[in-house]
Amino acid sequence: MTAHPLTGAQRGCPHHADPHPAPHAAPGPDVLAPGEEPVQRVRDGRADPDDAEAFLRQFHRERPEAGPVEPRLRQALAEIADTGTYTHTRDELVFGARVAWRNAGCCLGRLYWQSLVVRDLRHVSSAEQIAAACFDHLRRGHNGGRVRPLVSVFAPDRPGRPGPRVRNGQLVSYAGARRRVGDPKTADTTALARRLGWPDPVGEFTVLPLIVQEHPALRPRWFRLPEDTVHEVAITHPRLAWFAELGLRWHAVPAVSHLALEVGGVCYPSAPQNGWYMVTEIGARNLGDTGRYDLLPEVARRLGLDTAAEDSLWRDRALVELNVAVLHSFRRAGVTMADHHTEARRFLTHIEREERAGRAVPADWSWLVPPISGSATAVFHRYYDPVPGALRPAFVARLPW
Repeated sequence: MTAHPLTGAQRGCPHHADPHPAPHAAPGPDVLAPGEEPVQRVRDGRADPDDAEAFLRQFHRERPEAGPVEPRLRQALAEIADTGTYTHTRDELVFGARVAWRNAGCCLGRLYWQSLVVRDLRHVSSAEQIAAACFDHLRRGHNGGRVRPLVSVFAPDRPGRPGPRVRNGQLVSYAGARRRVGDPKTADTTALARRLGWPDPVGEFTVLPLIVQEHPALRPRWFRLPEDTVHEVAITHPRLAWFAELGLRWHAVPAVSHLALEVGGVCYPSAPQNGWYMVTEIGARNLGDTGRYDLLPEVARRLGLDTAAEDSLWRDRALVELNVAVLHSFRRAGVTMADHHTEARRFLTHIEREERAGRAVPADWSWLVPPISGSATAVFHRYYDPVPGALRPAFVARLPW
């Protein structure tokens, strides 16, 4: 998706369909550039007292039933002075994880942020226990096909005691190599699994093992995913019978596991979280991108399109049919999937609700607008508040050990 430099724009400014929009100021140092992810700020497990205070005041402001903030603030600041960090209550953790979703500038599905189910797994320590908890996450997230938004929060980083890490980008992903066997996106994870002793041959849709590392001084371990944790949907087309011959499929629960969760100066380096898929994530990006499964030429060939002529728009036509097939297949299998037009309208509903609550909705236009039919969706025709790089709570790009 092409990044769009909108970060200096006023919220609600209508985006007229001008092929040459007026330029906007480059983002400042405290604002994320289009397409940029927020990055982990907490280092060495040490909580910044100012970050802790800001979060606790926000929590008590938005949850007045929690009582006055001052006693809790004194307690947390004393704990930071004594240990370098502090421990969130369960209610604070739940609130922080949900607000991190609310703050996710790249996410179109934030309307549902209050429905996020938060699993407090800070007590889980061994690689075996972490793997088992991740497998349970997939079972609970799938929920019989009615995919449930879920986050599993493992132990935080503490001074001298870093938290564990899931090394996969997603809890379920397909192995691959850069020479286009399987999914090239996972080539590095596949190579790591090989070095750790994973023996399986790599086909087009070979599920990678889960890789867990308890501590930087310990060797990562791999765990094969149980069959009941990987729910896959075979991709067929409602009108084109030959689509089944392509042998395509995709897994049902997009559980992202490479991001850290930062809440009030505390970093949880492993917090796998999922919503449900939007059709374009699979149909346009995973299966269609040239750096992924690159299926547009084959679909176009089977459609009888002229792939030698750019002006035949063969890519566009193949892309639409690929997305039709994915959406049809998930619906037929009874697995939750959103379409980009419906989610775009719902995102504007989210903005209206947040504004009524007195909250701004920072958003990255280049992430919100879907990779097909962008100008036909409701989110295309307006600007958004820029996303502050320091906005917390947040799911952030995790720093390496």
